[in-house]
Amino acid sequence: MNRSIVSSIFQCPLRYHCYNTTSAIVYNGVWRRFYSSQTAPELTTLKYEKRETKNPGKHIGIVSFNRQKQLNAIDSTSAKEFSDLITNHIAKDSSVAALVLTGEGDKAFSAGGDYDFLLERCRDKPYNNTQQMLSFYASFLHPLLSHLKIPTIAAINGFAIGAGLCVAMACDIRVTCPEAKMGVTFSQLGLHPGMGSTHLLPHLLNHQIASYLLLTGDVIDGTKAKELGIVLETVPKETVKNRAIEIAEKIAVHPSLPIHTVTKTLRVQLLQDLDRQLMREADAQAQCYATDEMYQIVTGMKEKLTKK
Repeated sequence: MNRSIVSSIFQCPLRYHCYNTTSAIVYNGVWRRFYSSQTAPELTTLKYEKRETKNPGKHIGIVSFNRQKQLNAIDSTSAKEFSDLITNHIAKDSSVAALVLTGEGDKAFSAGGDYDFLLERCRDKPYNNTQQMLSFYASFLHPLLSHLKIPTIAAINGFAIGAGLCVAMACDIRVTCPEAKMGVTFSQLGLHPGMGSTHLLPHLLNHQIASYLLLTGDVIDGTKAKELGIVLETVPKETVKNRAIEIAEKIAVHPSLPIHTVTKTLRVQLLQDLDRQLMREADAQAQCYATDEMYQIVTGMKEKLTKK
């Protein structure tokens, strides 16, 4: 093995690394290889890794939102990179048996829509915003729910707010930690909920609980999310990503065909009427973006964040 790679491994023995060539790392006492796809796109807001499993030829894909200074908030660049990475690369890579989605760092999965992105929408015209938001939703939801045939596991390692939580809810399984914070906080911004939240949340919960969370914008912790059924389980914060990988590896040992077909079958109900609901959300959000009230709220929040 290359001396420089060995050196980097021993400097940080439990971290995952992406190299331009095959590399190895000790994980739970076992040597594992990690790969970075030679054909994967250059990423600025995301990070992508492939981890080899015990099954030869099968890997776990790991996609991380990677804007740590912005608490992994998503914007138009994130949308383009996410859609391209999953649709044109991961979905076409038959060696990837399951996908883990998480956030870089220890503070956030994703804090939702970037303030600059929201202010840009406030300055745009309503008819254009409807199409802009539909495209934005589609960049995340369609790749996860329609283009991928493999199971997805969200490792919610911190804040999962607004659109960030929606992306996690579009995954098949979710794990988190007790101290994670989650909320569909659109109403706090003066904005109609979007990113499929009015479709995904009632699918996971009953109408009353979904209505309460969407209308109040309350933020709950991981323990409450487990109680409500938003997540499968809570584990210590430092083990959230590893737990998601363990679940992915447990799935990866099975033959691919039944896993692909079960995953598709389970998503049928979730996909039913999704596009109609997204159109309703996009139209309602376009109306909210046109209000001075929302512009003032978002501007104030951005200024407050800048002063910190």
